[in-house]
Amino acid sequence: MTDAARRHADLRGSAAALLPELVGLRRALHQEPEIGLELPLSRAKVLAALEGLPLEITLGKQLTSVTAVLRGALPGPVVLLRGDMDALPVQETSGLPYASAVPGVMHACGHDLHTAGLVGATRLLCERRDTLAGTVVFMFQPGEEGDAGARVMIDEGVLDAAGTRPVAAYALHVASALLPHGFVSTRPGPILAAADSLDVTVRGRGGHGSSPHSALDPIPAACEAVTGLQTMVTRRFDAFDPVVVTVGSFHAGTAHNVIPDEAVFSASIRSFSAGARARVLQEAPRVVRGIGEAHGLTVEAVVDEGYPVTVNDPVEAAYAAETAAQLFGADRCFELPNPIAGAEDFAFIGEHVPSAYLMLGACPADLDPATAPYNHSPEAVFDDSVLGDAAALLAGLALGRLSRG
Repeated sequence: MTDAARRHADLRGSAAALLPELVGLRRALHQEPEIGLELPLSRAKVLAALEGLPLEITLGKQLTSVTAVLRGALPGPVVLLRGDMDALPVQETSGLPYASAVPGVMHACGHDLHTAGLVGATRLLCERRDTLAGTVVFMFQPGEEGDAGARVMIDEGVLDAAGTRPVAAYALHVASALLPHGFVSTRPGPILAAADSLDVTVRGRGGHGSSPHSALDPIPAACEAVTGLQTMVTRRFDAFDPVVVTVGSFHAGTAHNVIPDEAVFSASIRSFSAGARARVLQEAPRVVRGIGEAHGLTVEAVVDEGYPVTVNDPVEAAYAAETAAQLFGADRCFELPNPIAGAEDFAFIGEHVPSAYLMLGACPADLDPATAPYNHSPEAVFDDSVLGDAAALLAGLALGRLSRG
């Protein structure tokens, strides 16, 4: 048996022993979910789980983050492991005995598993501190769901917490559907989309519905702008470097016979490369303004830049895939053929540090991954028996990368 094989077998055994404790932590987090950048109850649970470990702990100032630094007994580089802690404004309908006790708030995206898995990795690596050749930064992050908590933590110094910048960063995300239970997937290059939004107000002049010629009707122009955005997507962007524009909100008028003064709509914009993102954020406002001008209307088009593309470093992605295959067997690991259209603020980490982001299937074994409720559903159920795998995978990634120097 090789040294790596022995290390992985040891990690799996130790992680299995930790599983009951990690399940307990995950379920406690699940019952008291919190949203946004302020997660005092979640932070308290994390700090209690880390108590007594040989860690240097720093708490966030603008958010309730926890940064823990483990310095190995041997010299070496720095790696970063990240887990997000926040929940979603979703009313849970899973029927679980440990379902959310907070009305309108639910861990519908599995961040409670991410947090417990990172605690497990912290425990595993602390147990191996005497042979650890380098330093590990554990990043417990609030505010992934739209609040850019990763960017705030970067601003507060998480990448410099160990005194030296990490040579690599790793994170994983559980999936309640699509991936079979316990399967791991990743890919080099883009793995998650950029997510931005466009808010449009088309202003005209109201009037009576019987005499549209005496008004400036904003509704037809706004409707044309919606279809114009779709034409832009199909005619201005490469099908192999796609963008996705979805108008999810459209409001105008108060009565069937009244022409309103304005029509407003909002669109979600997804892209999979920095170039396509920059171009669509420039082109989309130009299209809607041009259509409004052609109708003699004024248009306000405001872009709200969200998360950039999450890009896996090819070397780190290949290493992460190899590590997962060695830990769990090649039959449980595969390369994603295409990026996922969801977005992640781990993208901000990847802009500074070579990174790899992985997906871990947490669909209950008795459900069909093809039809099970997916992440963000009020019915989503995550099988927390994968927590041992999550902890072992994160710890294994850190150990292996540090051993490379």
